[in-house]
Amino acid sequence: MSNGVVSSNPDPISTDSLKVFIGYDPKEDLAYEVCNYSLSKRASIPIQVSAIKQGELRQKGVYWRERGKLESTEFSFSRFLTPYLADYKGWAMFVDCDFLYLDDIKKLADLVDDKYAVMCVQHDYTPKETTKMDGAVQTVYPRKNWSSMVLYNCGHPKNRVLTPEVVNKETGAFLHRFQWLDDDEIGEIPFVWNFLVGHNRVVDGDESTFPKAIHYTLGGPWFEQYKDCEFGDLWLSELDEYRKDSLKKAES
Repeated sequence: MSNGVVSSNPDPISTDSLKVFIGYDPKEDLAYEVCNYSLSKRASIPIQVSAIKQGELRQKGVYWRERGKLESTEFSFSRFLTPYLADYKGWAMFVDCDFLYLDDIKKLADLVDDKYAVMCVQHDYTPKETTKMDGAVQTVYPRKNWSSMVLYNCGHPKNRVLTPEVVNKETGAFLHRFQWLDDDEIGEIPFVWNFLVGHNRVVDGDESTFPKAIHYTLGGPWFEQYKDCEFGDLWLSELDEYRKDSLKKAES
């Protein structure tokens, strides 16, 4: 669902619209719905939201790699098909489903710079936990969580490397560390657009540190063991609003 206007224009941001691809995993269906709802209802620009569903990609013959033991979600690698799914045109965003948006996505879209191939929050993040979500193994690697929310300049020549063949065969290191790019082709976004629960902190009196998009990277309130996590109350409030809004639409 989307409160934003859906646009089919292939060059999104240049016409004040944006293609958004959200990673989908059946075990986090509610997380996906709330992420979509929170993003869409606050959007003041036209957006086109699509779920990246592994099953559908397999049926279309564009995703066929076997799932590895360390893949905590179904979109661990399929996320890198974003430029391909956007037909290598314009700008598009990929985001994990375990996000809660608290601000207008237009403010993020306004940050794009065509000189970059991708733009993301460049976390310096080494988790202390050995597990996340519902028992998934917590892996540690350079540039961890950079790929969890990415603005792709889909028309950039370097991103044409991300074909289905490459996404299906390349290593996690190559993909998650953006090794198809030079460092100066990776633009930086303020951390508040990928605010890691348990890692980033709000500084009292400093509004610039308050999250615009909360990332429940260790697990969110849709899992019983994380129902009392930091900022969990905001997610549960959004879930309640989403359900009420869905009920109203179903009854109308």
